[in-house]
Amino acid sequence: MTAPAIRILGIDPGLRFTGYGCIDSTAGGQSNIVVEAGVIRIPQKRPLPERLAYLHKELISLIEEVSPDLVVIEQVFVHRDRAHTALQMGHARGVMLLAAEQQHIEIDDLSPAEIKRAVTGNGRASKEQVQHAVATLLNLSAPPDQPDTADALAIALAAAARRG
Repeated sequence: MTAPAIRILGIDPGLRFTGYGCIDSTAGGQSNIVVEAGVIRIPQKRPLPERLAYLHKELISLIEEVSPDLVVIEQVFVHRDRAHTALQMGHARGVMLLAAEQQHIEIDDLSPAEIKRAVTGNGRASKEQVQHAVATLLNLSAPPDQPDTADALAIALAAAARRG
């Protein structure tokens, strides 16, 4: 008997491009099918509050469209020389958490190293290695064009593996 499918929406946070990848996963992550994947392009010439409002509106629309059972958001990596960027990413991540919570969806998060390790076996894998692993694991004809999309699909795959 196969385990029931779970629909997982992986989100790769960004304030320029937010990647998303939604998969249906069965049998503890052994079978995964892409439902929807892409990027939300956030207008850059607007004040931060307007950009965050745009991101929120787009995420709510996406969540309503794909109806995930679980939303998984990558944790923000903080580099000591880029504290300002980390702070802004925290704002974006907060909007993502709020959008999922408003839709009453289970929320989880994973570190970048956990995600890379789950899909490539190496917690320090390159963007290209992640893209190729995602293509292989999802039986895609080619890796996703946008690294943000590949990262979001990797997040969903890692969450499926962790739940398995």
